[in-house]
Amino acid sequence: MSTSINGKVVVITGGASGIGAATAHAAAARGAHVVLLDREDPHAVAATLPTTPGSRHLGLRADVTDSASLLSAVEAVIDHYGCIDVVVANAGVAEAGTVAVSDVETLARTVEVNLTGLIRTVHATLEHVCAQRGYFLLVSSAAALKNVPGGSAYAASKAGVEAFGGALRLELAHRGVGVGVAHPAWIRTPMYSAQNSIDAVRAGIEKLPWPFGVVTDVGECADAFVAGIEARSRKIYVPAALAAVDKVRGVFTGRLWDVVVGLQASATVPALEREIRALRAEASA
Repeated sequence: MSTSINGKVVVITGGASGIGAATAHAAAARGAHVVLLDREDPHAVAATLPTTPGSRHLGLRADVTDSASLLSAVEAVIDHYGCIDVVVANAGVAEAGTVAVSDVETLARTVEVNLTGLIRTVHATLEHVCAQRGYFLLVSSAAALKNVPGGSAYAASKAGVEAFGGALRLELAHRGVGVGVAHPAWIRTPMYSAQNSIDAVRAGIEKLPWPFGVVTDVGECADAFVAGIEARSRKIYVPAALAAVDKVRGVFTGRLWDVVVGLQASATVPALEREIRALRAEASA
């Protein structure tokens, strides 16, 4: 089933930059009323969104780790538009580093934002989306499809998003609500730029097998997201080749993969840990 988002109210978390902002532009260009939620002030981004006859856009401060903040934003959206048709749960954080060199609070916050924050977002908007027989797009990652060192908490949070989405889809099917899970790989965003600036991370990306190492323009990713929303897709892959990987993901999480990647990790993990320690020492000097 495919449905136009023209005239629909689309709420996007993490909307002030990156994939969220690009998806907002793509949705607005198709006639949606776009609401950006972000810890950073999203008003400036909302003001740049394209408009079509009758469309109205809104930027609201909201923190996905704070349910009261989300509920307040949702109340403002309902006051402004009267409904919510689509929610794109996109807010996320990432930081390179192994468990050994990462602060435990940083690891925990990654899960709190990426997974628990997504759960809070869905819970805060659930009844409104159900009332419209609408659609949730939950942003997971290609990281949920494979095991690699250097992003354990991030991968765990994104695998959790996929599992949550799968269960939510079954819970809401009888209410006419669609639930999609997106698996983007590397997308040209500020988050990617920060990761790619670390030599050991950049070298690791270059060694990833195709299509895990593919870097996609953020606009192309946004177009894929909006097309998936309109099709009420169960899964969205960026790049599309990840769909084939998903069918054989056991290859990338199994014993042989451990052996192959483990051989590389004996060199790449110490290099990453040295670089992370050096960068932190430089920052604190």
